[in-house]
Amino acid sequence: MTSSWPIGLGGGFQGSLTGLDNIRFITRIYERDFEQVFERVEGFAELGPAMNRPVKHYSAGMRARLAFGLTLAIEFDCYLIDELVSVGDARFQRKCNEELFERRADRAYIMASHDMHMIASLCERALVIEGGRARIFDDVGEAVDVYKWLKAA
Repeated sequence: MTSSWPIGLGGGFQGSLTGLDNIRFITRIYERDFEQVFERVEGFAELGPAMNRPVKHYSAGMRARLAFGLTLAIEFDCYLIDELVSVGDARFQRKCNEELFERRADRAYIMASHDMHMIASLCERALVIEGGRARIFDDVGEAVDVYKWLKAA
């Protein structure tokens, strides 16, 4: 099973390289066709001329758009999601959710999140970690209840 890098992780880009050059670098690592990946990222991330600027000059939102677009441009069997960030306006957020959770509904996901609504609506099983101990739940609703109880304590 191929797995993505963690979506939501802020790092991963070489700041002095442009968005375009970072895409070129990733396509070499994953042995993908640059033109095909670039076209998908450019169409999804909606960064326009900023793709030619060094990533260190991007806002956090622009970096997240680039990372999200690049992750979706390379198909994986399993997507790692670390506190999925709401990027952009409501339209772009819908676009992200559709691409990740609807068009890739047949894929596996491993999520780390404190967003219980997202966990409850998207997950089939949950793992709650507390005090260095982990407990897995087949009933996500029970996991959410336990998490909320631990958070309130």
